[in-house]
Amino acid sequence: MSTSLAQISKSGVSIWLDDLSRERLQSGSLVELIESSNVVGVTTNPSIFSAAISGSDLYKEDILALRAEGMSTTDIVTELTTSDVRSACDLFLSTFLESNQIDGRVSIEVDPRLAYNTSETISQGIALHNLVNRPNLLIKVPATLDGLPAIEELTAQGISVNVTLIFSVERYELVMDAYLRGIERRVARGLTTSNVHSVASFFVSRIDSDIDTKLDAISPNSPLRGKAAIANAVLAYEAYRKVLQSQRWLKLAAHGANMQRPLWASTGVKDKSYDSTRYVIELIAPNCVNTMPEGTLNEVRSHGVFRGDTITSEYSSARKTFDSLAAAGINFKSVVNFLEDDGVAKFEKAWEQLLENVESVQE
Repeated sequence: MSTSLAQISKSGVSIWLDDLSRERLQSGSLVELIESSNVVGVTTNPSIFSAAISGSDLYKEDILALRAEGMSTTDIVTELTTSDVRSACDLFLSTFLESNQIDGRVSIEVDPRLAYNTSETISQGIALHNLVNRPNLLIKVPATLDGLPAIEELTAQGISVNVTLIFSVERYELVMDAYLRGIERRVARGLTTSNVHSVASFFVSRIDSDIDTKLDAISPNSPLRGKAAIANAVLAYEAYRKVLQSQRWLKLAAHGANMQRPLWASTGVKDKSYDSTRYVIELIAPNCVNTMPEGTLNEVRSHGVFRGDTITSEYSSARKTFDSLAAAGINFKSVVNFLEDDGVAKFEKAWEQLLENVESVQE
């Protein structure tokens, strides 16, 4: 049995589980992962909740009771998801306190149909924050251009945010700027910053999936296959380190602020010819989060080979990879624009499916 999960955790990477369900909460499987697999947080999204509610009878009684009270399907979904997230927050409370509020975090996402609506994203972010009413909650906001002002405003209001659907370093820099602006507004008003945290979720495997398909059309068996996603994350970490060393950040840190941490998401390998642990083992550096589906967690536990920091020595190599991709005809800006739109569309579809699943529950 590999000790890689413990080594990863000791290296400064927080291991979070990308999954949540009432089944996990009631069966004790989440507690088991906390106790045995170094899991110190949970992320959720509409796809996860859709699968959880459609795959279990544990929600049926609540759905019927809430419907009998006259609740709309949308309100029922909100009640079910916030209830599960609240329970998970309670489960992770000791982790939250022991980690000085850094970990023990649970995320819930605003309605993905609001991804291009700043004001509604802010309103729902506040509403979810108040509904769950737990200090270790993170509100997930997409990193669309319309999402950036929402990130700033929620941060300025003291709400901790998980920024999701980030695909490019360029957009990540805007995300960090939005977070810092929110913190700066708190400092200017004399408000506390030490209780505000944030993570910025980079989607990893989807980049390789899209670029590999394009490379296959250009040059089958290209040596660039499977290189883009990790290189992109490496350069994102470099951008994070630059901000961490900036005078702007150091000034905020002096006021007790917490730097927004990079989070690696979409870490399950989609191309089965690749090592199933690559989006974990190749993305090790201090102050990162890696949120994994349980399958990936199990793979890392069983045969992951920990090699220490695999990011900070790779900046130059990552830039060369992107030079080579451009030379091969890959338009990376076009790729990430597509992936952002596609990501929003997939979450919207999952949300609609979730509503349909709840609507279909009968006596």
